[in-house]
Amino acid sequence: MSSRTAKSPLATRILLVRHGLSSFNLEGRIQGRDDASQLSDAGVQQAVQLGDALKDVPLTAAFCSPLQRARRTAELVLEHQGGGVAAQSTDQLLEVDLSSWSGLKRDELVNSHPEQEQLWRTAPAELQLQRADGSSYFPVRELHAQAQAFWQDLQQRFPPEGDHSVLVVAHTGILRCLLLAALGLPASHFNRYRLNNASLSVLNLRPGGQVQIESLNTISHLGDTLPKRTAGPRVLLVRHGETNWNRQGRFQGQIDIPLNESGWAQAEAAGGFLRSVALNRAYASSMSRPRQTAEAILRQQSGPVPMTSCPGLVEIGHGSWEGCLEEEIRAGWPDLLAAWQKDPHTVEMPGEGGETIQQVWDRSVEAFGRIVAGLDDHETALVVAHDAVNKTILCHLLGLAPKDIWAVKQGNGGVSVIDYAPGGSGTPVVASLNLTSHLGGVLDRTAAGAL
Repeated sequence: MSSRTAKSPLATRILLVRHGLSSFNLEGRIQGRDDASQLSDAGVQQAVQLGDALKDVPLTAAFCSPLQRARRTAELVLEHQGGGVAAQSTDQLLEVDLSSWSGLKRDELVNSHPEQEQLWRTAPAELQLQRADGSSYFPVRELHAQAQAFWQDLQQRFPPEGDHSVLVVAHTGILRCLLLAALGLPASHFNRYRLNNASLSVLNLRPGGQVQIESLNTISHLGDTLPKRTAGPRVLLVRHGETNWNRQGRFQGQIDIPLNESGWAQAEAAGGFLRSVALNRAYASSMSRPRQTAEAILRQQSGPVPMTSCPGLVEIGHGSWEGCLEEEIRAGWPDLLAAWQKDPHTVEMPGEGGETIQQVWDRSVEAFGRIVAGLDDHETALVVAHDAVNKTILCHLLGLAPKDIWAVKQGNGGVSVIDYAPGGSGTPVVASLNLTSHLGGVLDRTAAGAL
């Protein structure tokens, strides 16, 4: 499997931004479509910081919710663009309609509508509310349909071949639904993501309609390392640093290639990025490149952290493709390579040791599950593995399938954050995905490489 072959040259980039901290956020009030909530002083500063982080990213267009907290955030971000782009306001980016709850504090909602509040937390797509006229509706399902319509319009207006960068500034609910719409996922997956105030998430649209999550919930431009954790276990999933074969675009698979100079630097940078995060346990694929990456990260912890080798997290076996460049594979297996690029779940790698994505998925997800099951609620574990392995784990967590592995980007040295409820129960939340700001800027600039 090759990330170089898996993606066409990047074309249209969609930059998803949640509005800055608002007055209702500070007061712990439910916002929905209520426009009384304003951008706070802290929210203004967050928007300015994000604008500065994006000042070197030329934008083709910008869209925002008409609600003032999102509109003002967009204006502040765009001030760093030199006045070339103005945000277009659209009702398609309105937040979820919770009109009967707007303005309530969380404890007030719990006391007045306990069953509905629990449904909102555990199965929001099933929540049914009543409008002022007495009619019933499903807020999240309506929001999902709204997001699908906006996403379709966006794809038509900015096709991948145009090489566009489009800013979208809105709210956590509608942005979650936009992610679901882009990935073809149902409204029932609404709670699988976290989006902080003034966070940046990046989607890449490629020819043929393919969508790739480049990153999710980046907040380093705000001076924070990671989103605040929940009450349960946390796992930091990291891809190993670069190797010479990554740089050359060779298929590595299970050939044990070590880190190169850039890879060591990436591993050290990841260690610096995570220095303030107390790690309790570490797990790494039994191969050299992830083990070296994990060791570089752990050296920057304040005390010793035990590390366990996990054979179940080794990279996909490419069989006869291992050590080959893409052009060599195209010359020998043109049809199989084309299938791999388009329908990876249908391919079994040729030759001895060749695997399918389903086989990698099964062993990787099982190994990851055993790691989570062994964690106490207060613990944070570091897991360092490979491109294909990380992609299968993240696709599983996001509700995707083996056919969707190209939908997730994993940069060398990139960090993803997964949070669990107490006891490791319930649906895990992908709090961040492929954070690479410690490698230079808020966009992933790591080499394409090969798996």
